Formats: sequence, structure tokens, C-alpha cells
Amino acid sequence: MKMDSTDRAILSFLQEEARLSNVQLAERVHLSESACLRRVKALEKSGVIAGYAALVDPIKVGLPSIVVVHLTLQRQDQTDLETFEDAVRLIPEVMECYLMTGEFDYLLRIVVADTSDFERVHRQRLAQLPGVARIQSSFALRTVRKTTALPVR
Repeated sequence: MKMDSTDRAILSFLQEEARLSNVQLAERVHLSESACLRRVKALEKSGVIAGYAALVDPIKVGLPSIVVVHLTLQRQDQTDLETFEDAVRLIPEVMECYLMTGEFDYLLRIVVADTSDFERVHRQRLAQLPGVARIQSSFALRTVRKTTALPVR
């Protein structure tokens, strides 16, 4: 989908505050309400807007700790990768999982309550993942920057 500056403005405002009413959004991007709604629907239909979600404060739900985990598999053939990925998708504490280039195969972002909770996740979940050869974990000390908004240019 080809986007113009108005589409990018709509995306920026919706990323900041997805609960804006169409009236508020139209006013901010200087469109009529009907034109604004048409554009939002087109962005949704094309998949540019993939969905809407509530952002939950991890501290307020008892998950203040972030652990970054580097995993290395014993082998990297397609079957092993698919088996690992299917299993890691079932771990609720894993917020993100990326197949990587470089010295390890996967990078995971995990949320936990504390070190004891991570020990449980490590023992019961990560160490049980198929094909894992090595696990390296690092606790985040402080969040310096965290955003869900993409830089829409």
C-alpha cells in the first residue's frame, strides 16, 4: 500500500493512543470524519494496521523483571528449528523470540517476577526445549527506552 503523509500521521497518532475516537483522529490529521475512517479502514484492510492491543504494565501484574536469553541449538536444520520454535511459542513468559545470525541461534525476551521465578522458567521450560545445547541469560537492570511505536516515515 502506498502511503502519504496523512496516512503516516494517522499511524503515528494511533500508535500513541489507539483508543482515539474517529472524531478526535480526524481533527488531528485535518480530515473529515468519513475520509479519516476510510483511510483507517484501508490501513487495516491492507494489513498496515495489524491489530489493536492493550499495553499492560508488567510491574502492576507482578512481572517486573526482564531476562534476555541467548540460546544455541545442537543442530540448525529446518526440522530442528521448527520443532524448537513450536515449543518456545508455548512458553507464556517468552514475550519475543528471534532467530539470529552470529554466535547464538535465538534471542528471547522473557518476563518474570524475580530470580526465583526465572529459575523455575529456566528449569521447567527453557532447559526442556528440544535441541538446546547452551543457554545464556542476562537480567535487565533498568529499562532505558521501551516503545511499541514504529518510526513511520
